[in-house]
Amino acid sequence: MAQLFTKDTQAIFWNNNKTAIQRMLDYDYTIKRETPSVAAIVAPTASGKFEKFFWGGDEIMIPTYKTTAEAKAAQPQADVLLNFASFRTAYDVTMEALEIGGFKTIMITAEGIPERLARKMNQTARDAGVVVIGPATVGGIAPGAFKIANVGGTIENIVNSKLHRTGSCGLVTRSGGLFNELSNIIAINADGIAEGVAIGGDRFVGSVFIDNLLRMQDNPDVKYMILLGEVGGTEEYKVIEAVKSGKITKPIIAWCIGTIAKYYDSGVQFGHAGASANAERETAEAKNKAMAEAGIHVPATFNDLPAKIKEVYESLNIAPIPEPEMNVVPKVRRSKQFICTISDDRGEEATYAGFPISSVALPSTGKGIGDVISLLWFKKQYPKWATDFIETVIKTVADHGPAVSGAHNAKVTARAGKSVVESLVTGLLTIGPRFGGAIDGAAEHFKYADDNNLSPKEFLNHMKKLGIPIPGIGHRIKSLKNPDLRVKGLMDYAAENFPKTPLLDYARTVEALTTSKKENLILNVDGTIGILMVDMWRALGYPEEEINEFIASGTLNAFFIAGRTIGFIGHVLDEKRLAMPMYRHPMDDILYDVQKAEEI
Repeated sequence: MAQLFTKDTQAIFWNNNKTAIQRMLDYDYTIKRETPSVAAIVAPTASGKFEKFFWGGDEIMIPTYKTTAEAKAAQPQADVLLNFASFRTAYDVTMEALEIGGFKTIMITAEGIPERLARKMNQTARDAGVVVIGPATVGGIAPGAFKIANVGGTIENIVNSKLHRTGSCGLVTRSGGLFNELSNIIAINADGIAEGVAIGGDRFVGSVFIDNLLRMQDNPDVKYMILLGEVGGTEEYKVIEAVKSGKITKPIIAWCIGTIAKYYDSGVQFGHAGASANAERETAEAKNKAMAEAGIHVPATFNDLPAKIKEVYESLNIAPIPEPEMNVVPKVRRSKQFICTISDDRGEEATYAGFPISSVALPSTGKGIGDVISLLWFKKQYPKWATDFIETVIKTVADHGPAVSGAHNAKVTARAGKSVVESLVTGLLTIGPRFGGAIDGAAEHFKYADDNNLSPKEFLNHMKKLGIPIPGIGHRIKSLKNPDLRVKGLMDYAAENFPKTPLLDYARTVEALTTSKKENLILNVDGTIGILMVDMWRALGYPEEEINEFIASGTLNAFFIAGRTIGFIGHVLDEKRLAMPMYRHPMDDILYDVQKAEEI
């Protein structure tokens, strides 16, 4: 793998670090990436399904998930994990990601992971062929393609350091702070970097200097490399051996910081956990001397490093790199108050879920109201058997006479002189658990029974313990001897057109038990609709969790609302057409039981 990141690389960001994520997205926008570099956020305690971020002056939504497994399943193309968990959690998060698989690179920002765990984690990753950047790192960058979190600082600093496009240098450091400083030095004295990695300051890190330099050796964009080591450890000697053996042939400029350590009587740790010499060969001075003897370009002091970079760069006669066009991130941005993901009226023609209205509304398209509902309610194109079923449901529930509560309310309100809208609303407000709500309840409870493999008898006992009648079972008028033809029509349609109807088949076994006790305990129209909707969604490939969400959010009741609205409006217009007077309920239809109030 010569390149860690490309302009198509996407990451899963573990922990909702909004500032770091926004900096990544601002970088994406600046370099004109087509897709955001952050595909998903893992936020175990988050309550929402997404977070809003700016994309230039506009906004985008990044989905959030409770677990890494959920995020990876939903975003399989994201092959980088940015692990911003605390040091207490970072090890577990990394090991879980390695077990899930599908990640090429994992970056770990936490410092202080116990060394025993860090070594086990790093070896597991190495065995799996996964590049680990860190622990204790700011990450890395492939200029003009992908950057991790806060690397490079602000957009202004990134452009000044030429990190907005590919340069010629491969940069590897331990220090994140000095990584940014060196990026600026390279920009001033050369043409910027092609790839940069801060491997991390802990004593045991995943990918070490030699891993990254060997990869950069194979990267055609890298013409020379810079290694910034430090006092402590022996990783620099692996680089020396690679240069001597010819594995690395590109020029390397290197320096180990911490040469001042020789002036102290005892060992001194310089910031990082690994920055402490335990033997003479681990001192910065010894490593600088050994690298120089191997033919690596080592300046006399750190202050001479800029001049050495300029010298090596100019000796390579690299052609000038053209500056690409960039977007400019607005200074002032305002978050939007509303979000719409189903329709758009900004273009020449308004759209339903991306489809021009004319493509579904005109008779010549062959599309119906079922197609419109599938687009606007579910953002999917349903097959014809499913859209026809939706239309069948709408037509079936459109009206059930003037006596039901909703129609009655609408008629009474219309006779009070109210408008169509006002009259309709009074009818709609009666829809709920006792009127129409059985669709939701039937889907919920029958699906629960089926999911848990309850026998019909176990299901009846379960509902008895809950203390509620079985939703979708029972009718005041209809029975086995007087069947509801609406139910028969729905079942006949499903038998002819659905791929299969497992939940309906289960419900029929329950009906056989309930009607053996009482003839009118039949599967009614509400129950049939709710149960067949579940069968429809299963046949369309929806996961069970999403179907549960549809039920919990009242989607099934919405079909009843949409259908019954047609009937309510019909009753309202009927009242208007007949010019019916104000309604007053007859007194002889009211049981009056008014007692004289007691005096307190």
